[in-house]
Amino acid sequence: MLRGIAVRLGRLIAGALVLAVLGCGDDPPDYAPSYSEKPAEGKSIYLFGVHPLHNPETLFAVYQPLVDYLNARLDGERLELEASRNYAAFEAKLYARRYAFALPNPYQTVMSLPRGYRVFGKMGDDDQFRGIILVRRDSPLADITDLRGKAVSYPAPTALAATMLPQAFLRQHGLDVTRQVDNRFVGSQESSIMNVYLGNVAAGATWPPPWRKFQMDEPEKAAQMKVKWETPTLPNNGLVVRDDIPPALVDKIGRMLFTLHESEEGRMLLARMPLSRFEAADDGTYRPVIDFLAWFNANVRQVDLP
Repeated sequence: MLRGIAVRLGRLIAGALVLAVLGCGDDPPDYAPSYSEKPAEGKSIYLFGVHPLHNPETLFAVYQPLVDYLNARLDGERLELEASRNYAAFEAKLYARRYAFALPNPYQTVMSLPRGYRVFGKMGDDDQFRGIILVRRDSPLADITDLRGKAVSYPAPTALAATMLPQAFLRQHGLDVTRQVDNRFVGSQESSIMNVYLGNVAAGATWPPPWRKFQMDEPEKAAQMKVKWETPTLPNNGLVVRDDIPPALVDKIGRMLFTLHESEEGRMLLARMPLSRFEAADDGTYRPVIDFLAWFNANVRQVDLP
């Protein structure tokens, strides 16, 4: 009898563990909630996905106040912010049309267009959308070609500013990225920076916003590193909307975003990112990104193209 109880107890525990493990992962990438359902307060819920500019905790700290600002001015609708654990998880959900609104990087922006999204705006400050390559201040590296045979960290293969632009820069300066560099995709901007600080890599790629935030949060660590090289720029991150979202709602959210810089409260929200403004845009704004991707695919390494 005791043995039977033990067996049944063991099965219950095993089942609970399986459920716990299943509950810890991201939602399945093909899960598409019904945005027309009304929650208790009578508001329609629209998911707003932001690509992994930061780790999820930091991303919520930066973008939840913006979502709260928009929600306070919506009537009958509500945005819910969703973070993803990495670039691949975000892209799977974006391409499966999980998000009503999203803030993808420019590569993800153009890749979302054939999947039923359109561009309605973007981050301003295009001069900041560039790759930067960090080294330790005690690094002996003098020329970009000194990275031949060395390890370089990046956030993810599809990070446009922090991976693709630096890899294009290396290629334009004579390095075969796939054969002459030890490319290490470490999962986040913060991790790429920390790999430089810890000496795990000879250099690390990121882009200006996370580097500035790291300088503010970790000044002593940041003081031991420096920006060694910078890449050319491309249009900044896009704002996209799914094609079944009411145009009146898109216009309302667009007006709020594109006028943030006109008020003190809005400027404080933008300073968290940090960003001077959001601005109106359309699909054609990202033609330079499509041209860059075609060059990158032919000369650096193969990537999916829109």
